[in-house]
Amino acid sequence: MSVALLDAAEVHALRPDDVVEGLGSDASLGLANAEAARRLNDDGPNALERAPKPSWIGRLSRELRDPLVGLLVVAVAISLAAWLLEGRHGFPYDAIAITAILTLNAVIGAVQSHRADNAAAALERLSAAQARVVRDGLHRQVPATEVVVGDLVALRAGDTLPADVRVLSAFGLRTAEASLTGESHPVDKAADPVARSLPIADRASMAYSGTAVVAGRGIGVVVATGMTTEVGQIASMLIRTERLPTPLERDIAGLGRLLGSLVVAVAIVVMAVLAMTSDVSSASDAIDVLLLGVSLAVAAVPEGLPAVLSVVLAISVQRMASRNALVKRLLSAETLGAATVICTDKTGTLTRNEMMVRVAVVGRNRVDIGGVGYEPAGEISAAGQSLDPPVERALAVLLGSAAVAGDSDIEAHPDGWRAVGNPTEAALVAAARKVGDVAAVPRGPRLSELGFTSDRKRMSVLLSDTDGDIMITKGAPDVLITRCRTEWEDTGPVVLTPERRKWWLDHVEALAAEGLRTMAVARRTDVAAPLAEADETELEWLGAVGIDDPPRPEAGPAVRAAHDSGIRVVMVTGDHPGTATRIAQLVGIAVPGDPVLTGPELDHLDDAQLAAKAMTTPVFARVTPAHKLRLVRAMQSQGDVVAMTGDGVNDAPALKAADLGTAMGCTGTDVAREASEMILLDDNFATIVAAVSEGRTIWHNIRSFLRYLLSSNVGEVFTVLLGIVFASAIGLTGDGVLAPLTASQILWINLLTDAAPAMALGVDPVDPLVMQLPPRSPTERIVDARMQRGIVVIGITMAVVTLVMFDLQRSGGLLGGSSDLDHARTAGFTVLVFAQVFNAFNARSDLVSAWHGWARNRMLLGAAALAVLLQVAVVHVPFLNEAFSTSPLALRDWILCALLASVVLWVAELRKWNLRRSVTAGGPQSRNTKKPA
Repeated sequence: MSVALLDAAEVHALRPDDVVEGLGSDASLGLANAEAARRLNDDGPNALERAPKPSWIGRLSRELRDPLVGLLVVAVAISLAAWLLEGRHGFPYDAIAITAILTLNAVIGAVQSHRADNAAAALERLSAAQARVVRDGLHRQVPATEVVVGDLVALRAGDTLPADVRVLSAFGLRTAEASLTGESHPVDKAADPVARSLPIADRASMAYSGTAVVAGRGIGVVVATGMTTEVGQIASMLIRTERLPTPLERDIAGLGRLLGSLVVAVAIVVMAVLAMTSDVSSASDAIDVLLLGVSLAVAAVPEGLPAVLSVVLAISVQRMASRNALVKRLLSAETLGAATVICTDKTGTLTRNEMMVRVAVVGRNRVDIGGVGYEPAGEISAAGQSLDPPVERALAVLLGSAAVAGDSDIEAHPDGWRAVGNPTEAALVAAARKVGDVAAVPRGPRLSELGFTSDRKRMSVLLSDTDGDIMITKGAPDVLITRCRTEWEDTGPVVLTPERRKWWLDHVEALAAEGLRTMAVARRTDVAAPLAEADETELEWLGAVGIDDPPRPEAGPAVRAAHDSGIRVVMVTGDHPGTATRIAQLVGIAVPGDPVLTGPELDHLDDAQLAAKAMTTPVFARVTPAHKLRLVRAMQSQGDVVAMTGDGVNDAPALKAADLGTAMGCTGTDVAREASEMILLDDNFATIVAAVSEGRTIWHNIRSFLRYLLSSNVGEVFTVLLGIVFASAIGLTGDGVLAPLTASQILWINLLTDAAPAMALGVDPVDPLVMQLPPRSPTERIVDARMQRGIVVIGITMAVVTLVMFDLQRSGGLLGGSSDLDHARTAGFTVLVFAQVFNAFNARSDLVSAWHGWARNRMLLGAAALAVLLQVAVVHVPFLNEAFSTSPLALRDWILCALLASVVLWVAELRKWNLRRSVTAGGPQSRNTKKPA
């Protein structure tokens, strides 16, 4: 049967050998690397098609579809019509300037959209799924996108299927297919063919892309990839489905609409007042009124908020990724800033996850095992002496049996030995190789197995041996010893008496007290395939081991940083209480005397009791995933925002229930990563704390650019409104439309001072102060009452200093200037631009001085410098003078503009000083004494 003649829709009904042959593969060796590369080139990557990214024309047109932009386009058309009707005298500078500004705004918006898309694509590449395949007879891990038809794929509990596969072998293999078929219970899989007419849900010989392996293991051959998979056919119907906005995006957009409505109302009022107070005697005057009102509305509405938010979040999440914290959804990054509790696993997160068997207890002897990491070399001794032959045989049987009962291995690399698979099992393999091989360890193929689960706390495999089949069981010593009837001795098995059981458990407790992870191994010979849980009784006890996994050196400082920032750190682990307590004390999570609760103890607590205990207990040991879920809900019931780490299939419910589920990127299963919001690329607790710092910075930065945009826009509105109301007082008199700023000047300010400074504030570097504060309340509004008051104060200040400068220049006002209208407008226009530049530095915090770290944000410095240079150009370049109704200023005027504009900064500093005094005195914001935002 050739590859071309094999119908992928019918492979479930074919024999496994026929499927492999028809796909041109090999059931043992898999595909050759060269053949896999050829198929990848011919068929393309194993990926679902995505909705096409918009073109640059599409992005620009989307920016131009804004209703307020439409108003300006109409205004430009009217302005051009009036210019034509009036005899085409000069150039239609207003129309040209507004068109240029509209185009630049659209380009900036399109560039921001493009940057957000590129950032999201980069994050997708970082989170790309992996698959274990067999090529040229070697097990390899490759990106799931490189899997091709004919690849042999290793299936293991916790994996997500990278493609549609025909099952070739299965040992207790079960998959969760609810996402594809709606089947709520896991489905058993087997290699036997099934009827051709069966629906997808009943094809037990098939496993499908996107579904998860929840138990057992197996091997499958890929029969379909990408859009030809079952899920790909569904995806083809969804390609053009548009993404819905996230909650924070909706909040920001709602805020923009609310402000827009208010500003449009103000613009209408301004136009009405202008029409009543000005000498509107021509079509040109009427158009000026219209342009001024529409320009004010466009400039004052923060229509760029959603775009700026998306770019800021994307850049911030990329910054997190550079620190090994991969956030899957942009808005989840901000949630980190509100975390009050971090529930962390122990192994690999607080510890190095470089397991090593340090101690073995066999017979009546404690054996110390030396070495480093996974290197299969090290000194072995008992009480400082070389091992006697009986003890050496017992140790070889114990460690050899433990090693062959797993799926992991160790391999040499230029930089040292590494674990392949589960680190604990790899440590057992390394220890067994240190001792050597003995005939008592079975060598035959695996016939059946019972997988490890958090409920069973043990696993068993049945191996073929020359003297008959043998079952090896390993797991928690306190669980396993209750299922043993005898124990191994060199002369043969002996009855495991109550005294000996106590002796063993006492020694296990002693190992745990040393901070070692304990595991026991047992065996049985009179069983046959397939294994059942009933076979895991009447076992022969072989011994126990103590495995060392030292704390990461950075874990202790990270825990202290979390505590200093008001975040509780709680260890939640399945390990022995003694081991958990030891590590918790070493890294600073617990101190001697702190309570430790175990899973069985949690079972006796009702929800109210558990909620109370969860607030005061730093260590939970011997817990199951069900306990983790209860703990998350108990803490949330007390108002905590919970970040929870996990790596296993059964951790998924707790990860999903947590406010921020965090999966392990190195050792975590695909199911855990799918259920989580964040993935630790290095499985390191310190990375969580770094991510919290970034999350708090994101919240702080969003508030900063909102504070800047809103106060600056309010300043523009008040400048025009107060200028019209107090026109005679400031010398704003004459023929035609009288306003302190022209429409083109307002739009220029909007272009010049909104986009770049707001973006720079959005990516302000992390301030160390953010980790010296308690977590913010999850109900805290992003624009709270204090910020609202500050926005109004700064907006009015901007308007006042702008109008004071206008009055200083204009004759007929209170301050008695001598300049014409264009010159006065130019001076006021410049003051308003400079005031917004100063405001950008002020907006970095509502409490902390603008001088604190003022030069740290180089992007903000660049945006400020660019605004000043462009304003100089508008004032001194002749053709820009015509376009924006400006006239050159003298050096004295420039200095005066800068001094008046700086008043905004000093008013803000005085307000911050007063707020800090009230905080220090125990005011209502006392919990935020050092709060930077």
